[in-house]
Amino acid sequence: MKAALDDIAVRLRRAYTEGPVAPLRDALEPADANGAYAVQSINTRYWVDAGRRIVGRKIGLTSKAVQSQLGVDQPDYGVLFSDMAVADGGALDPCRTLQPKVEAEVAIVLERDLDNPGANPHDVLAAAGYAVAALEIVDSRIADWKITFADTVADNGSSAAFVLGTTPRALTGLDLRTCGMVLQVNGAVASMGVGAACLGHPLNAAAWLARTLCAAGEPLRAGDVLLTGALGPMVALKAGDIVRADIGGLGSASFNFRNS
Repeated sequence: MKAALDDIAVRLRRAYTEGPVAPLRDALEPADANGAYAVQSINTRYWVDAGRRIVGRKIGLTSKAVQSQLGVDQPDYGVLFSDMAVADGGALDPCRTLQPKVEAEVAIVLERDLDNPGANPHDVLAAAGYAVAALEIVDSRIADWKITFADTVADNGSSAAFVLGTTPRALTGLDLRTCGMVLQVNGAVASMGVGAACLGHPLNAAAWLARTLCAAGEPLRAGDVLLTGALGPMVALKAGDIVRADIGGLGSASFNFRNS
C-alpha cells in the first residue's frame, strides 16, 4: 500500500512540470480520505525537505453543494507554502499554473497557537490576530478538473497560490457571516457571495480545521495563515486577467495574472 501511495505522490509532483495526470482512481478510491491525506503528507515532507516553508493551511469544499457533488460530508485542507504567496497588487506568472481558477476568501492570521482538540469558533476568535480579504488561486494536477474527494486531497487541496490583502482587521466587531463579496475580473463582476457560504460562517471552517489538525497531531500555530474557504463560485483564469476581490469590512485583495 505504501508503495502505491508513494507512486501517486510522484505522479502528482511530476504533474507540476509535465502537465496534468489522469484521475487517481487506479490506486486511490474516490472517498479514501486516509490514503489521500497520506499522499498529501508524503509530498509535504518532500517539499519541506527540499527547502519549502509551511506558512499555514487552506480549507476547501466548504460549500454544501460542492460536497454533495463529490459525495462527501466534510471540507478538506491543504498546506500553504511561503513560495505560494503573491503580493497584493502583484503578478502571478501563468506558467506557474496548469488549469487555474480563482476564488475570494476570508483569511485569518493567528496570534496564538490553536491547539484545542475541541476548538469552536470562540476559540478561533480568541487565537486570531486579524483577518484580511484574500484570493486563492486554485489549480488541479488532475486532467480537466475531473476530481473526486481523494484526488483533490492528495493534490494538496488543489492549491496553487494565494494573495492576502494589506488592510488587517481585528475580528472583534466584524460580521463575517453576512459580509458581502464581489470578485471582479478585468473590471467586470465575475462572482458574488457572502460569508455564510463558508460552512455558515468562516469561523466554523477555521474551527473545523483546528480540530482536524489537532486530531492529526499537527495543531495550528501562532503566525499561521488560514484560508477559510470560498465565499462564491470559482472563476477560470486566462493570461492577462486582472483580478480584484472586495469583501465587506475587510477591504480588497488583487493581482495580475501575467508574467511579472
